[in-house]
Amino acid sequence: MPVPLPTGSDAKLERPDVAEARLIAGGVAGAAASGGQLTSLQRVMIEALTESMTGFVVPVAALPRLGADEFARAMSARNAEFRSRMVQFMLLCALVLNPLPEEVVEHIDTYAAELGVANDMLRVARRLARGSFGLALVDFQRSGYMETWDPARSQVLHTSGELSSAWDQCVHDDALAQHWRSLRDMPEGTLGREVAKFYDARGFAFPGQMGSAPPLLAQHDWVHVLAGYGSTVESEIEVFAFIARANDDPRAFSLLAQIVGLFETGYVAAGMGLFEYDRGHLSHEGMAVRLADAMRRGALSAAANHSIDFLAVDWFEHAGRSVDDVRALLGVVPKDPRAIDMGSVTPWDRGGISPFQYRSGQRAAEEAGRPFDSYGATPAVTP
Repeated sequence: MPVPLPTGSDAKLERPDVAEARLIAGGVAGAAASGGQLTSLQRVMIEALTESMTGFVVPVAALPRLGADEFARAMSARNAEFRSRMVQFMLLCALVLNPLPEEVVEHIDTYAAELGVANDMLRVARRLARGSFGLALVDFQRSGYMETWDPARSQVLHTSGELSSAWDQCVHDDALAQHWRSLRDMPEGTLGREVAKFYDARGFAFPGQMGSAPPLLAQHDWVHVLAGYGSTVESEIEVFAFIARANDDPRAFSLLAQIVGLFETGYVAAGMGLFEYDRGHLSHEGMAVRLADAMRRGALSAAANHSIDFLAVDWFEHAGRSVDDVRALLGVVPKDPRAIDMGSVTPWDRGGISPFQYRSGQRAAEEAGRPFDSYGATPAVTP
C-alpha cells in the first residue's frame, strides 16, 4: 500500500538533517543491493551523493538497511518530487551493476510503489536486466528526455530548418556554421569566445559543418565551459550529471542514465547521435565524488532557476556576456574543493582534453593555416 503524499503545507521542504540523511542512505542501500551486498562503487556513490546533497558524512557499512515499506514511511512528509529523486538515486546506484540482476530492479520497483511514484527508467532497467539492450535503447528514446523534443525547439538551436528528432545531424547548414564561427569574434572573456576556444583547441567542427555533433548535443558544449568541465569521458559524466540534476522534469534523468550506460557498463552501444560506449570510467578513483558534486551544483542551479533545461537554453543570447556574469545569472556555483582534489578539471587544465582531441586540434589548425593554441589544455598523458 503506497504511503500517501502530504497535503499542502504538511510537506517537508527543508534540507534533510543527519537523521534523515542516514535513512536515505539506508533506504537506497537496501534497494540497490544485490543479494544483500553492495559493490564498492555503489557504496562510495551512496556515501558521496548523500554527503553532497545533505552535507552529512554517512558511512553506509554502519547503517541498517531499510525495506520498502519502512523507507516509504520514513519519507511520509516528503512530496512527490523528493520521492522521485529517491527512486532516481536508487536507479543510478543500480545501473552501475553489470550484469544488472532482475532482483535489484524488482526491489526498486517495490520501493517506488510504496513511495507512490513512477519512473519510466524502471522499464529501461528491466530491459537491461533481461539483456534486451536494443529494446532498452528504444525505451530511452520513447520515454526519456527525447520524449520532450518538439521540432519547434530548433529555433533555439539556430538551425535553418526544423529538426524532426532530438539528435538529428545537421552538417549542410552554412548559416548555422557561420553563426558558430562568429563566436571567434567575441571579446575575450565572453562565453561565446570561450566556447569558440573550446572548439578550436579540440579540432571540433562547428554545428552545420561536416563532422559536427548534432545541434542539440552541441548545446552541452556551452555547459562544459560555463560549469568548468574538461572534455574527457570522465568530464562528460560530470557535465551530464549537472545537466540532468538541474532539470526538475523527471525525464531528464534519462540523460544521466544513458551516459552511465555508455561510459560505465557499456549497456548502451551508442547514444545522442555521436557518443560510442567506453566502459569503466565511473569506476575510476574519485569519480563518485566528482559525480556527486556535479549533481549538487546542478541541484543548486535548479533551485536558483526553478528548474532549468540547459539543453534548451538559447546560448547565443548569452554569448556576449562574460562567463562569470552568465554563471551568476544561471546559478552556477563553484566546484567543491574535494571534487577538484579528485581530479575534476576545467577545459583549460592538464587533463582537460584527451590525447585524440589534442591531436585533432593540431591537425585542424594546420589545415586552416593558423597557429595551434590549446589555451592551456594538455592531456593527462602526453599525446
